[in-house]
Amino acid sequence: MSWTLDDFDYPLPQELIAQAPLDRRTDSRLLQVGPPLADLRFSDLPTLLAPGDLLVFNDTRVIHARLFGTKATGGQVEVMVERPLGAHEALAQVRASKTPKPGSWLHLEGALDVEVIGRVGEFFHLRFPDGEDLVTLLERHGHLPLPPYIERAAGNTDESRYQTVFAKNPGSVAAPTAGLHFDEALLDRLAAQGVGSAFITLNVGAGTFQPVRAHDLSEHKMHTEAYFVPPATVDAIAATKAAGKRVVCVGTTSMRALESAARDGQLKAGNAESDLFILPGYHFNVADALITNFHLPKSTLLMLVSAFTGMDTIRNAYAHAIAERYRFFSYGDAMLLTRNPA
Repeated sequence: MSWTLDDFDYPLPQELIAQAPLDRRTDSRLLQVGPPLADLRFSDLPTLLAPGDLLVFNDTRVIHARLFGTKATGGQVEVMVERPLGAHEALAQVRASKTPKPGSWLHLEGALDVEVIGRVGEFFHLRFPDGEDLVTLLERHGHLPLPPYIERAAGNTDESRYQTVFAKNPGSVAAPTAGLHFDEALLDRLAAQGVGSAFITLNVGAGTFQPVRAHDLSEHKMHTEAYFVPPATVDAIAATKAAGKRVVCVGTTSMRALESAARDGQLKAGNAESDLFILPGYHFNVADALITNFHLPKSTLLMLVSAFTGMDTIRNAYAHAIAERYRFFSYGDAMLLTRNPA
């Protein structure tokens, strides 16, 4: 079947886009997508999982990827680091009134002189000062990059709440938001219940917020993201499957990493790049269930969850969530989906 962008559109009232986190992570609502649909709290998650089930988390950490400054000509410039390239270079989005040329310099945050090496597709290749590694420089001088639909600057609360409690490996410019609902107490409850935990690392790039421009989705080119699947995670998934238990991905990033690493049907450990674009009709190799937030209209993430649990199921679930005033997107509520057996 041929899919178009309009197949993944839906009307969302602007006031349902969450602009800030709730007081406690587990206070978020959790929509169990059945049948039937069940309106729960995220703190109810242990009642939906069985001993021996395995949660797979993304342990990436959001870096201070946003920088402001000027070009040598004096014009204003905003830089969003897409991904580090080694210790002192990066691919980045650069917003300026006029496109900076290769060999030009940017003066960022009143402290960093950054050279524009050239263009790589839609991104700029930048060289940062030697001396300290790039992530250290960004943490000191940069700003936490909140998503574009959050209409405020990042504050002190976001420094902790726009990170998961298990964030470890720096490299993302956006949080793996399904993981934001877990706190240490909930993780302890799940472990005591016999629910296992495993980790992958997928560094979320700024491309995750880029709109899909191709109306015919067969023409869409997916952005690439780097990921790592540890051998211990491959072993844990194999043991879970052998015991007849469920592999539950926490977030679409965990699912994309695992499905990318199992493209030939067998899950493989290691580092790689993913440009996997999942549409309805895709055959899933790893995940049995998915915990995820509510996604933007016409987004590749909405396409992924539609493929996972079924178009009609997702449409009904989103209509219910809107009617019941669920909170949407990064700081919003969550849903638990089961793989469509069809």
